[in-house]
Amino acid sequence: MARPGARELSDSPMRVLTRVRARGRLLIALGTIAVTAVFSYIALRDIHPGRVWDALGASEWALLIPALGAFALGTLARALRWRSLFAVGRRPPLGAVVNGMTIGYLYNNILPARAGEAARVVVLRQRSDAASVEIVATVVLERAYDVAAILVIFFLAQAWLPNVSWLHAAAVVALVLAVGLVAAAAALAIFGDRPIRLLLHPLHLISVLTESRIGRAVEDVVHGLSGLRSPRIAIEAFLWTLVAWMLTALCAYFVALATHLHLGFDAAVLVVVAVGLSMILPSPPAAIGVFEGAVLIALKPYGVPRDAALSYALVLHAVNFIPFLIVGFPLLHRNSRRGRAATTAVAATSGSIARSGSRV
Repeated sequence: MARPGARELSDSPMRVLTRVRARGRLLIALGTIAVTAVFSYIALRDIHPGRVWDALGASEWALLIPALGAFALGTLARALRWRSLFAVGRRPPLGAVVNGMTIGYLYNNILPARAGEAARVVVLRQRSDAASVEIVATVVLERAYDVAAILVIFFLAQAWLPNVSWLHAAAVVALVLAVGLVAAAAALAIFGDRPIRLLLHPLHLISVLTESRIGRAVEDVVHGLSGLRSPRIAIEAFLWTLVAWMLTALCAYFVALATHLHLGFDAAVLVVVAVGLSMILPSPPAAIGVFEGAVLIALKPYGVPRDAALSYALVLHAVNFIPFLIVGFPLLHRNSRRGRAATTAVAATSGSIARSGSRV
């Protein structure tokens, strides 16, 4: 007979985990509200809506065609980067990667706190043989590569950029990130999978997870972190990351031409750096307010009038937002139909096998 209270003791780790997750969600929600309020204030302070509307009306929309082309190529480069982070021989099909990334960006634009990251893990898991834990590891590594790449671009472009007040903060972020990546790579190179096993050791508290399942999770994480363990994979992924961000800057430059901002490519680079760094923070759906505030911060050293800068930010945000709605929802519908068809086929096959067995 089980001792009184044994069930409560066995369930306590799960209850603790549930409470931690609830508090984490609350902190993320509060952080999202605070970040949105600050950046929205930056974007809307001293703005004259009539002037913003006039600037939008004077835009040359035909110039958005090359901007959309650069945006599409940048998205493809990001898909190639994500795929390149998987170990050679374990890489999912490119079509499945593009599918998952598109759905993920769609959810990022309609849900808060970058919920699309979880969505694209689910989609890629359904459309490939990659394990969920392995996919999650590549997604986490992606974020580190993004920050590293935009900071590298920022510092390389310093000779052409105006002085900005947040250079010191960017340098600190770059240094911390570089030290963290080097330390993680060194730990994996020296100790193998032991650091991963140590990090995942608390999973033993969850009774439903067996030793073999935890062992498989460790192996999947190690494979997912191939971008830290293999110099070849790291270089390939980082080059794709640089290409993606430079195409994003090219898109921002074409939007500047369309909105009659007489700025050079250097201003587009600074806009991309500011927006990229702001995406580290918790954001509302589509980063509304945060995106615009970051653009205005980037354009301030160039003396761009705030009304014109906000008009530019709104158009650039639309270019980064609307394509995922146009492509993402039909793709989501297609995926759901394919899932239902697969379920029906499995059920039909199972029924056929059962009938065959009954006749034997």
